[in-house]
Amino acid sequence: MSLDLEAPVESTEQLVDFIRSGEKPADRWRVGTEHEKIGLHEADYSPVRFEGERGIGALLESIMRHEDWEPVLEAGNVIALTKDEASITLEPGGQFELSGAPVRTIHETCDEFHTHLDLMRQVSEPLGIVWLGLGIHPFHPVTELPVMPKARYRIMREYLPTRGALSLEMMFATATVQANFDFASEADMADKLRTAMGLSPIVSAIFANASLSGGKANGYVSQRLHAWEQTDPDRCGLLEFVFERDFGYRDYVEWALDVPMFFIVRGDSYRPGNGLTFRRFVEDGDGRNRATLADFDRHLTTLFPDVRLKRFIEVRGADAVPPGLTCSLPALWKGILYDADARAEAWKLVADVSFEQRDVARADVARRGLAAEFGGQPVLELARELVAIAGRGLRRIGHSGRKDPDECGYLDPILEQLELGRSPGQVVLACWEGEWGRSKHRLIDYARY
Repeated sequence: MSLDLEAPVESTEQLVDFIRSGEKPADRWRVGTEHEKIGLHEADYSPVRFEGERGIGALLESIMRHEDWEPVLEAGNVIALTKDEASITLEPGGQFELSGAPVRTIHETCDEFHTHLDLMRQVSEPLGIVWLGLGIHPFHPVTELPVMPKARYRIMREYLPTRGALSLEMMFATATVQANFDFASEADMADKLRTAMGLSPIVSAIFANASLSGGKANGYVSQRLHAWEQTDPDRCGLLEFVFERDFGYRDYVEWALDVPMFFIVRGDSYRPGNGLTFRRFVEDGDGRNRATLADFDRHLTTLFPDVRLKRFIEVRGADAVPPGLTCSLPALWKGILYDADARAEAWKLVADVSFEQRDVARADVARRGLAAEFGGQPVLELARELVAIAGRGLRRIGHSGRKDPDECGYLDPILEQLELGRSPGQVVLACWEGEWGRSKHRLIDYARY
């Protein structure tokens, strides 16, 4: 479906139709994986700044010399790269993100991931940069982290601290792995979004990996998840209305309309939203401009619930993890979301839990990881059941033409993690305080990509 993104927004129904335009039949469903990583200069553990011969700007230029990526410029700086349907982007503190192309199989998204890691090693090693699969920067507080030269981050950096005490830590210090999935209809979207949001605390526990920050234990298994709790209640967390029986496109759009805008973009200019909700922007404009579909599309990217709806569904609750676990995240969600029987079976695990219990579980997972409880049940046991359900789902939707068509092997790292009975962050903390002797070098060897 072709859309004119510059068309002015005339009605809420137009925005509903914008979301609806993402519908795809099952034979066109794809998986896209996004993974962030935290950079350090290996010699002295210092953060990687944008400027300089060994900075991120130089790294982006090196990638362009090695491969055919197109630069995205802002104020004369290369701030992103694009190629085909993939992109390399920068998070506020220099976290490096590959937004992978939507592909049919986990084999393809994992091949893409490892090809990207090979490239990153090739261009990073001459600059003395190492990239870590951790959910939070392990050594430096926010005040010591660099700021990337992107206008949107300048505005967010000024606005978000008015909404949450840990918003800057979220922006500058944390890293995630997430996956994107398609839907066929409004009912299919609602079922997938509800199920994913209901299961999100369990998946967050499996991947909880942010127990060290500022060079010491921070009191959480996932300080990243805790930071999101202290970022902006207008746009973050779990959404209660998603669990209503009649939830649909309009409910999400109505919620999005009442969230204040970070900024309004015209050409290369970013202007602060100054508390203007998208609803008011549609009704009254901002004194100079009327709202367009492009504005709404951009606004949707500034909403941060644990599961996000755009013209696809984005699951966002996992910390960045070492390479062995990274490909497991899209495989786990694919086995649940793309098989109707698995989705129904997984939903039963959390269907009879109140919203208050869901919120409590999310906070408990941030603090205790797989040792947490969810509605009176051990999260570890729920996680074991969930992975078994995902495996059955993957087998039912297995793709032909590959040596391992059912893709279940990508769940093996999760099974190994669950056999330990601890989240990755719990393992890191035990090693840090034990056999590693608080050695930064040992931590880097463990977490490096």
